[in-house]
Amino acid sequence: MPGSLLLAGAVLGTLLVLASSSLTPIHRAGYCAFYGTCGRNPEQNGSLVPSQVPCLDNSPARAAQGLLLAKLGSVCPDLLGDANRTTYVCCSLAQLNSLQLSVALSGTVLARCPSCIKNFANLYCHNTCSPDQSLFTNVTRVANRTAGGGQLAVLQYQAYYGQDFAEDSFASCQGVRLPATGGYAIDAMCGRYGARLCTAQRWLDFQGDKNNGLAPLQIDFHLVPNGTRPPDGIVPLARRAWRCHEAPGDGERPCSCQDCAQSCPPVRAPTEAPPPFRLGAADGALVLCALLFGVLAVAFVCALLWRRWVPGKPPEPPLAPAAGREGCCRCPGGARQYGFLARGFRRWGTLVAGHPVPVLLVAGAAVGGLAAGLATLRLTTDPVELWSAPGSRARQEKAFHDRHFGPFFRTNQVILTAPGGHGARYDSLLLGTKNFSGVLREEVLGALLDLQEKLAQTTAWAPGGKLVALNDVCYAPLNPGTPALADCCVNSVTQYFQNNRTHLGMVAEQTVGTETGTADWHDHLMYCVNSPLSFKDTTALKLSCMAQYGAPVFPYIVLGGYPGSEYTETEALILTYSLNNFPRDDPRHEWVLSWEERFLQVVKDFQSSQPNLSIAYMAERSLEDEINRTTAQDIPIFTISYLVVFLYISLALGEYTTWRRLLVDSKVTLALGGIAVVVGAVFAAMGFLAFLGLPSSLIILEVVPFLVLAVGADNIFILVQEYQQQSQRAPGETREQHIGRVLAQVAPSMLLCSLSEVICFLLGALSSMPAVRTFALTAAAAIAFDFLLQVSSFVALLALDARRQEAGRFDMCCCCGRGREDARGQGAWLLRPLLQRFYTPLLLHRLARPLVVLVFLFLTCAGIYLTLKVSVGLDQELSMPTDSYLLQYFAALNQYLAVGVPTYFVTTGGYNFSSPEGTNAICSSSGCDLNSLTHTIQHATSFPNLSYLAIPATSWLDDFLDWLHPIGRCCRFHTSGNLSGTFCPSTENSLSCLGGACLKVARRPTVAEFQRFLPWFLHDRPTLECAKGGLGAYDTSVSMDANGTILATRFMAYQRPLRTSQEYTAALRAARALAEEITTTLRQVPGTPPDFRVFPYTVTYVYYEQYLTVVAEGLVMLALCLVPTFLVSFLLLGMDLRASCATLLTIAMILVDTVGAMTLWGIPYNAVALINLVAAVGISVEFVSHITCAFTRSAQPGRLARAAEATTNMGSKVVAGVAMTNLPGIVVLAFAKAQLIQIFFFRLNLIITLVGLAHGLIFLPVLLSYIGSGPREAAQEAAKGQQGAGLGLGNSCFEEDDSDRDRDKAETGKGSGDRGQGGMGGMGDMGDMGDRGTGGHGDMGYMGDMGDRGTWGHGGQGDMGGMGDMGDMGGMGDMGDRGDRGDRGTGGHGGQGDMGDMWGAVG
Repeated sequence: MPGSLLLAGAVLGTLLVLASSSLTPIHRAGYCAFYGTCGRNPEQNGSLVPSQVPCLDNSPARAAQGLLLAKLGSVCPDLLGDANRTTYVCCSLAQLNSLQLSVALSGTVLARCPSCIKNFANLYCHNTCSPDQSLFTNVTRVANRTAGGGQLAVLQYQAYYGQDFAEDSFASCQGVRLPATGGYAIDAMCGRYGARLCTAQRWLDFQGDKNNGLAPLQIDFHLVPNGTRPPDGIVPLARRAWRCHEAPGDGERPCSCQDCAQSCPPVRAPTEAPPPFRLGAADGALVLCALLFGVLAVAFVCALLWRRWVPGKPPEPPLAPAAGREGCCRCPGGARQYGFLARGFRRWGTLVAGHPVPVLLVAGAAVGGLAAGLATLRLTTDPVELWSAPGSRARQEKAFHDRHFGPFFRTNQVILTAPGGHGARYDSLLLGTKNFSGVLREEVLGALLDLQEKLAQTTAWAPGGKLVALNDVCYAPLNPGTPALADCCVNSVTQYFQNNRTHLGMVAEQTVGTETGTADWHDHLMYCVNSPLSFKDTTALKLSCMAQYGAPVFPYIVLGGYPGSEYTETEALILTYSLNNFPRDDPRHEWVLSWEERFLQVVKDFQSSQPNLSIAYMAERSLEDEINRTTAQDIPIFTISYLVVFLYISLALGEYTTWRRLLVDSKVTLALGGIAVVVGAVFAAMGFLAFLGLPSSLIILEVVPFLVLAVGADNIFILVQEYQQQSQRAPGETREQHIGRVLAQVAPSMLLCSLSEVICFLLGALSSMPAVRTFALTAAAAIAFDFLLQVSSFVALLALDARRQEAGRFDMCCCCGRGREDARGQGAWLLRPLLQRFYTPLLLHRLARPLVVLVFLFLTCAGIYLTLKVSVGLDQELSMPTDSYLLQYFAALNQYLAVGVPTYFVTTGGYNFSSPEGTNAICSSSGCDLNSLTHTIQHATSFPNLSYLAIPATSWLDDFLDWLHPIGRCCRFHTSGNLSGTFCPSTENSLSCLGGACLKVARRPTVAEFQRFLPWFLHDRPTLECAKGGLGAYDTSVSMDANGTILATRFMAYQRPLRTSQEYTAALRAARALAEEITTTLRQVPGTPPDFRVFPYTVTYVYYEQYLTVVAEGLVMLALCLVPTFLVSFLLLGMDLRASCATLLTIAMILVDTVGAMTLWGIPYNAVALINLVAAVGISVEFVSHITCAFTRSAQPGRLARAAEATTNMGSKVVAGVAMTNLPGIVVLAFAKAQLIQIFFFRLNLIITLVGLAHGLIFLPVLLSYIGSGPREAAQEAAKGQQGAGLGLGNSCFEEDDSDRDRDKAETGKGSGDRGQGGMGGMGDMGDMGDRGTGGHGDMGYMGDMGDRGTWGHGGQGDMGGMGDMGDMGGMGDMGDRGDRGDRGTGGHGGQGDMGDMWGAVG
């Protein structure tokens, strides 16, 4: 009797035995070839299902009556004749019962396709019971069974089928799916060939192979082509076979689209992504950017020509770079604002300088109090908490999934390769010659088995004293309650041998036809990779392919790097341990972490013991471990970086005059105080936010100090250098008043920058990403505290340092010194003379300025194009240090992995699965909707390049319906006894289970039946008798409450291998679009609530969801940062629209060029980059706003002159205070091991600093020289000029009213003198005239500087406060930049003293 199969997979070639006419002499209609049962096959001792062979009987068929006739009607209805005629058969009731069992084994798998199961049953019904059996059957071998009355037991026979009949029957079953695996049922029914190589002949040959564990005897199938007749009167069986798209009977339906391609409607390919934008053959974006540059360049050139040739335009004064005193703001409103700010800061600075110690104590107490919040600081290291907002869709979906199904299991993986191993050819009697790669050698498999045995015995001590073994933490799908080591889900190629060394070493004699050879592990492996569902192979080894823990092992899970489906040519062996993922507050979470730590150590030791093998490995904890390790390793790099910056600040702040005053002029203590102010601001901000319950992160510790240091150091340099350049106090002016006056000159600019940055970062806190939001809040608080501490604590420190320096005491050792000295020379400066004498004249030359604009316009247009090409995402390799073992693992994963991670399609509550409409909208078997959930997902897998899905979804509902089908014996219940009404497993043969089928006919279950039988299905262990049991595959796929109401379900598909973050993001986008389509369909099912939805979930979505919105969110955030920058600039610059627009435009260009440079240097755009770009706005404000502010308040007579003055005066401070405080520390970061730091902190910050410096010192002055306030306005304001320096406190716009002036006179004891008599004050600027070579009087028009300087002759004596800004004056006041400065004691002679420098330059 033929045997069928369900989850068998055996490998054996076709054995054809020549017919012996003596055993079946009669081939005639109405005659049998065998009949009845003759016991077990004496040649078979390893059958999986007990069955008996028939007896030789070439006699007429018997009439079917009684029970036999009734059974025949249920098992083989097509053999029933007319009701009025006698039905004849060639089988007994016992044979028919065995036939029913055999059909049931395969019927459970095939029943989802009615045509297939009917054709399959008909094959064996005719073989066993047909009344014309002898026509197509020929017995070839028998055995004498004397115990049975001398009858002969049939051991082998030939079956002749018509070719079309066999092909059509096979075709009807070829596409039937196995929902639990996503593969095909034919995989389990074609032995060593699997579904890929299966044909009708091979399919039938496997059914008749006595070695498959199911067939009781050997059947040799012969497929006879149409029109051909075998000899000896044999007539091939040629009945009708129903095609899969045909309904096999009344009340039945065709096979579904998923099981039968012919049942599918015309395939509509999903919409592909639009192709790249092109104009002809050229890149469209490149062409548009080139056109944009052309338009802007032409417009600029035309504007220049129009400005030069249109009559009536006032000529621009020629450039002679003289640093003068700044004028007033652009309008009376701005003057009042600045006057108010200047007076307030002047009084505040005087107050602080007069009481430095109390101010420091109060500030220290405030900082200490706020910093105390660090004791409650929570440092977030979980990537999910860092980059995914708690209210984000991915986080909510993850929480829903974990609540109903538990967290996704933890993966621990080893990828083993043999780089130097040589492959070999193996000649198999079963599959011919095959190439085996160097990694598929017995010694390598033995080494892998050694590793698995070590890991199986590995234990680890967990916190609390628990000794943790593998079975304490492993995922055991078929025995989740009390797993043993053998129950743990371990996927490896050695599982084809059940991790048994004896099985691996087995050798047996193999006979195929007349050939004899040996079969060993090569044959079994070849068999299993093609038929992984087999319980017994058809080789002489007779081994199972099932894993030790009871589930199939698919080759794409355990092998990697094979070409096509040539699994024996694999390049890698993949070993995977799946562990339970417990919540972090569960004590077992520490258990699994402890075992994973030992896992890593064992694999590392194994790696060192196998020099000829390459071992790449990881544990679930590895990523977080490596990030923490590299953070600890790079702390010294960050420390060195900060020390380099501190050292620079300490040395650069000093104003060194002579060697003998070196220790006096040094500013190391003041610099350290400034650094302490920055550190204190950062600690205070973090402590303040910790008090508010806001967590921090490592990225805040790495970025915020750099940002605040850049901002703070800039302000420190501006304040200190301004004080140094105005070191000469006015007669009667006290030290405290002097410091107050200097603070009034620089504090408005500091306030402008700090306020812009604070508002910018506060707007940045609107980000949905926790790390970005926390960074923005911390940066805003730190910059605000830094500004407050600088105008308080640092001013107090400056006052103390000024007191020390005037007393001639040494820096860092104030108890020693040289004593007070009468005359102290101006210190030597490097940057400012270079800017004044060489850089500014070259930059603002009439030929250089247009060139600068065109170059920067080109850079901006190129930046726009490159911005469109920037890579979005963050590959996980970049988060690892360069020496991490995970880099080797990621490389191996990308190279060898053949399938991606599981993707679940999760349904929320409220859907009625038990209604016919609800069932049909989900399932994929016969009768299901064409647009059902599983059909839609299966359709998407046909386009993996667009859907990113490779394997269709497993469907618990489909397998549940198959499990209920009455053709099988899966769903039964006890009908009598104490167990009456309870579930009867398929392996139980109790009489009480007879007649206890859950459904008597094939139909959909009722609501009550659905709720009753579903829990039985979910906890039924799959067996050979019933492969559809849901335990392991589906017991965690359905979440129900105590009443049996379904709360949530999930359907698992597999992604194709994904390599980059861009692919992961695209996969998320595609999965969500697919889920939305399914949701729309299911909401149309009657009774479905409107809030029901289907969503995709996989473990990576919480990390990659940010990339769906990070571009739009970044654009909005950066735009919001630019808005307050413009508004604050507009208000604090005296409502100067042109200057504010210049500020906005320059910062925007810095951002565009920065992102463009990111593309060129391989820096991807992501949340980390966004944090740096937000910080770049703050740093750009420092590069831009100070110069813009200086330009706005300059009193020079034209835009060109004011641009020169702003560049000279403020450029050196910006370079020294911003660029040079960043660059040394940034360069040190290049030596960090973490790629994340190298890319996003070294490369990106270097780009930000250099691009910002270039725009601030090259483009901005040129831009202001073109679009700044016109010469007429300047000239009018110049008429109001007065003495003063720095940032223009001496402007008439900042003139105090009479009462204030009288009060100041009383305090200083000296009046202001006669201010406004321009006269020869400009003669002091002749030093720069000397830079021209001859310095003739032709330059006197510009050297005029006249009228904008205080009188140096008459009245100058009384106005020495203004003259004190000689460090900022290109003329008389530039004596600090000259070796021969003259005497500053008197206004007139001090100016003449600068003449020596002039003549020296001429010489």
